[in-house]
Amino acid sequence: MSDSPAGAVTDGARTTRSARVGVSILCDVRQGTRPWKQARLEDLSPGGFRIAQLSDARMEVPLRIRIPGLQLLSARICWMRDGAVGCEFAEALHVAVFEHIVRAAA
Repeated sequence: MSDSPAGAVTDGARTTRSARVGVSILCDVRQGTRPWKQARLEDLSPGGFRIAQLSDARMEVPLRIRIPGLQLLSARICWMRDGAVGCEFAEALHVAVFEHIVRAAA
């Protein structure tokens, strides 16, 4: 029996796939010293998220994200496509925090 979340595949040290949930959460994001801007979080998992539109994002610069009700989180941009960006949290969300965000967004 595995300790992994349902649907997750582990490689021994890290989860390579986890449950993704469609959400619609308005949050604030920032890269480096650029000003904060609002962005819509559309997809969330304990390990990362997708933002619908983030113009002028740079993959080499860490992203900071403020999700309402949570502390400031850090992430790295993994991919960019048609203005959307896919990011991985620097530290995965605890399952209870993930579930809280999903419930609050419903």
